[in-house]
Amino acid sequence: MNILTTILDIGTTLLRLLEAEGRILKRAVMNLGWALACVGIAFVLVLVAAGFFLAGIYQYLAAQISPAAASLLVSLLAFVLAVIFAGIAKWRTTDPK
Repeated sequence: MNILTTILDIGTTLLRLLEAEGRILKRAVMNLGWALACVGIAFVLVLVAAGFFLAGIYQYLAAQISPAAASLLVSLLAFVLAVIFAGIAKWRTTDPK
């Protein structure tokens, strides 16, 4: 009987530990979900801001030069910025050996 009681005590202790860890895990998952939602919203807002910024540059250039040339210049600016940010991302994620 002594071995059976010890096994049951270990089992109940393990279940109590899992219950406590489950609450902590649930809280951590909820915090992660909220953080990811906030990052997603920030990402969308940055994209909208960049779009309005490029549209403003286009409007300014279209008033100064032809709309076709303004469109080409703004798209070139957007492409250069995309290449710069992609290069920074590649540089930051490269494994330093």
